[in-house]
Amino acid sequence: MVTENLIGALLAIFGHLVVSIALNLQKYCHIRLAGSKDPRAYFKTKTWWLGLLLLLLGELGVFASYAFAPLSLIVPLSAVSVIASAIIGIIFIKEKWKPKDFVRRYVLSFVGCGLAIVGTYLLVTFAPNSHEKMTGENIARHLVSWPFLLYMLVAIVLFCLLLYFYKEKNANSIVVILLLVALLGSMTVVTVKAVAGMLVLSIQGNLQLDYPIFYVMFVCMVATAIYQATFLSQASQIYDSSLIASVGYILSTTVAITAGSIFYLDFLGEEALHICMFALGCLIAFLGVFLITRNRKKAIPFEPYISMDAMPGMQDMHAKGMTVQPDLKASFSYGALENNDSISEIYTPATLPVMQEEHSSRSTPGVPYRVLEHTKKE
Repeated sequence: MVTENLIGALLAIFGHLVVSIALNLQKYCHIRLAGSKDPRAYFKTKTWWLGLLLLLLGELGVFASYAFAPLSLIVPLSAVSVIASAIIGIIFIKEKWKPKDFVRRYVLSFVGCGLAIVGTYLLVTFAPNSHEKMTGENIARHLVSWPFLLYMLVAIVLFCLLLYFYKEKNANSIVVILLLVALLGSMTVVTVKAVAGMLVLSIQGNLQLDYPIFYVMFVCMVATAIYQATFLSQASQIYDSSLIASVGYILSTTVAITAGSIFYLDFLGEEALHICMFALGCLIAFLGVFLITRNRKKAIPFEPYISMDAMPGMQDMHAKGMTVQPDLKASFSYGALENNDSISEIYTPATLPVMQEEHSSRSTPGVPYRVLEHTKKE
């Protein structure tokens, strides 16, 4: 069991590191093309394709890790991706900073990386050792167990309530959206572990693909992953990515560990000290991810104009049928009121008196000029 846990942890760490490098490579490709006169599209560059291949390799490593180690160990190791992204951003993105800003912007990030590493070490050291073969019989037995059925009932009711408030009551709080993501993600990781475990057993010679439960888990895995990505996309349109990363990691990890411990009985027979140290590792990793992401730069929205609806009295004017700029019918009446000729004399444009200057012989000769007086008739 210890060897399998170690293999699973190494695969997960390797996968998250490669995914982080791949995403930063693709980001570098987009930035370089945006800042140059290169007319090529991003998908025509070797750097972007290298990032895509590394991304697929990393996701494959994370997927395979679920077949060897308990779900409660693999899920929190996604903090490795946050750590790697922070280190890559600090080292390879050449940002100009003042000495007084270093403490505020970077020291807390380094402290967060250290805490996340300590938390990851505790997670690997005190992870549960109960890991069984992912055969079709075992998965079907866990699927109909009363603890998991009770968890599914609570999760479905909670998901429906959150979805109602989100869709009907416009409850766009980040906690509401990311709780929807976490509930879907808990089912995703449960099904991923089942599918990965059955595939590995099939490759080893113990065929599991003839069990209907395999295809049920596969369909659930794909469906929950798609809807999870949909809610994440909606959250990214409202909130900053760093806030989504920290809050999403905390909520998703907590709910996924709960689902894994109920479905796969990860902590069954574990000592209380091991469980407490594992929980401490999770808390330290949560704090580290929070410190890493809280100092990211946030985009400041630019408002090029002030909406007239926000000005006092404008909504009342529109409600009474009054318009800010009436339709104009007279010729040469741009910016004037309608029917300009019928307005009383007190509202006609005032004409300034023209002072005639006498040019003496001492003045510098130049081109004579006239000042034209505009009358109302013109």
